[in-house]
Amino acid sequence: MISSTHRLIVVSNRLPFVLTRRSDKTSRLEPASGGLVTALAPVLRDRGGVWIGWPGQAVDIPELPGLLEDASDLAGYQFVPVALTAEEHENYYNGYANESLWPLFHDLQSQCRFHPDYWKAYATVNGHFAGAILEQACAGDFVWVHDYHLMGVADILRKCGRDNPLAFFLHVPFPPLDIFIKLPERHKLLGMLLHYDLIGLQTQRDRRNFIHCVRALAPGAHISHRGNLHTIRLGERQVNVGAFPIGIDFKGFADHTASEEVATRAWHIHENFPERQIVFGLDRLDYTKGIPHRLEAFRNLLKRYPELHERINLVQVVVPSRVGIPKYDALKREIERLVGEINGQFTRSGWIPVHYIFRSLERTELLAWYRTAEIALVTPLKDGMNLVSKEFCASSIEENAVLILSQFAGAAAQLKRGALLVNPYDVEQTADAIRQAFYMPPEERRARMRQMRRNVRHQDIYWWVDYFIESAIGKELKDFPIQEEYIPENLQPLDSAAPAALEPIDTH
Repeated sequence: MISSTHRLIVVSNRLPFVLTRRSDKTSRLEPASGGLVTALAPVLRDRGGVWIGWPGQAVDIPELPGLLEDASDLAGYQFVPVALTAEEHENYYNGYANESLWPLFHDLQSQCRFHPDYWKAYATVNGHFAGAILEQACAGDFVWVHDYHLMGVADILRKCGRDNPLAFFLHVPFPPLDIFIKLPERHKLLGMLLHYDLIGLQTQRDRRNFIHCVRALAPGAHISHRGNLHTIRLGERQVNVGAFPIGIDFKGFADHTASEEVATRAWHIHENFPERQIVFGLDRLDYTKGIPHRLEAFRNLLKRYPELHERINLVQVVVPSRVGIPKYDALKREIERLVGEINGQFTRSGWIPVHYIFRSLERTELLAWYRTAEIALVTPLKDGMNLVSKEFCASSIEENAVLILSQFAGAAAQLKRGALLVNPYDVEQTADAIRQAFYMPPEERRARMRQMRRNVRHQDIYWWVDYFIESAIGKELKDFPIQEEYIPENLQPLDSAAPAALEPIDTH
């Protein structure tokens, strides 16, 4: 155990890198992408805190301690691994987290699968994470646990007698009562959550849903409201609940987008789409992202407005996720079928309407697409926040682009005055929004984008962290001192080459 106090200890399902095996059977660490990584790496960097998580492999890797030590020195904070067996990972992560909680919390209960072994593994793995915290945390350390994978950690820590300030942030939506009660373990899970000191949710909608569930399922709970926080009292226990919409590193995105490297890439993209407007979509492969609905909307646009033929292109990037799982393989096939049908029906000499990319984009390439695209199409069926929409705004440095955003994304609450909001299930409405964006006058584009950029700039990642930590323990980010000696000047932070955030870790 490290003897220092008043550190920030971050706990998430994954450490902020991917552990890969080379052909020679040696291992290496590669920077990870994802909303949580992008959000917290700039905060922990240089501050000497601790990040606890699963390293990404269920097998014993002898060189892992050395790799983690090198990565910690490079990043400026300590990485602590939590070991899981292959069976634990399968039932906890692929099972309970992503077949039970993920679809349920996204209002897609028809996709849910509940199995008693899933819940047992979930409770066991939460115990493993709690054990790692017990080994690392000193008195005065602030423990910040993230996302739906680890909702039971606080309950275990309290039973072990730990009184550290414990906070939890949920990156995905919290469902309404009529959906949450479909979870067999609803009472147990809610009771576990109520052992945190602060529970943070993305939006006011999520907070209302959570409070409604507490009123219905936690007898004896007394709830009061002051400012942004609801206070729940259960006997001697007090839990605060608030909405804390996560932000991005606005300056980092804007500055990098303005670089000569990105400008050159953007110019090459522009040359490949002469006198056409680019509609850009970027999503991880997941059924919550509404990619088939989006493709159907674009097909509807081309059917109803033939004057847009050869004047517009949809560029859809899909980042691989959970390859080999039947449900996701089927989604990939459906997307490819729709792309093929649309291109087969509408392609003309010199014009292919849909450009489909199935891979991750490195950061410079991604920012070049953000900077070049005239329209972003961000239409998830449900999302806790959706950082792609905010990244697009930060990267639209010429302020001449339009954001079309799902009304069911958490970001809609902040960006609704500048974005064109749509119901992603309504393909005609989405098609009409694309047409509206295509013909939108430059003055209106600038006014809308400037308003969104002001919002994203003000409520950035540093605002989010300050707001959350101050609500939890009355401290700000500056109260966790910078330790400059952690990073040599000639080295880059671990995540400097990471792609921009795609979505919260499933989320990451």
